[in-house]
Amino acid sequence: MTSPHQQPTAPSAPAHKDWVHRSTMGIGGGLLLCAITGWLGIDALVHGDGRTPWLALAGMLLVLPIVIAFTLRPAVFVNEQRLRVRNPFRVITLPWGKVSGLRSGYSNEVFSDAGTKYQLWAIPVSLRARKRANRQQARLQMEAAGITSRPGGFASAFTAPPPGGSDEPTRAATDKIMDDLRELHEGHAAVAQGEVTIRWAYEILAPALVGAIALAVLLATG
Repeated sequence: MTSPHQQPTAPSAPAHKDWVHRSTMGIGGGLLLCAITGWLGIDALVHGDGRTPWLALAGMLLVLPIVIAFTLRPAVFVNEQRLRVRNPFRVITLPWGKVSGLRSGYSNEVFSDAGTKYQLWAIPVSLRARKRANRQQARLQMEAAGITSRPGGFASAFTAPPPGGSDEPTRAATDKIMDDLRELHEGHAAVAQGEVTIRWAYEILAPALVGAIALAVLLATG
């Protein structure tokens, strides 16, 4: 029993703050689309006649939340206790003890121990970057083996590999992130327990639904 002169012990906090993973290209594209949508919508609101301003307002209410959901919103927050996935319309929190695995294919995904799959929207797969990394890795392996390629696809042996070579495996950027997530999972799955929680992004869904209904009504009564 706690003494009246003792303060209750605070719950243990993660040893590190969250590491945050987001798509730079997604953020850049989202900002551009938001700027274009806002410019066209405000221009229609200011200079439009008749029903045009109302149509523009309803269109912005529908389009802007969806653009934000798929470009600016996605993020993955990681620490020693859990993986928190912020996707376009949901936030999924998975303690490492509830994660059964992470998979990289045409998309990056995490699986719960119940077998449910969640896509990591903030860590998109670049097949081009993966192929480029594989080619670079193959070239490094040839150099380490004392083989260099000549123009035309021929190969020849030389005495020693060039200086400055690296023994580190060459990986695409998002594949390296997935490797780090797997390492965290393996190191903390036994102690990081809890329940999987899912929260819907009503701040995105509500204005988009209002905009869709208003646009439908305006078009139907026009």
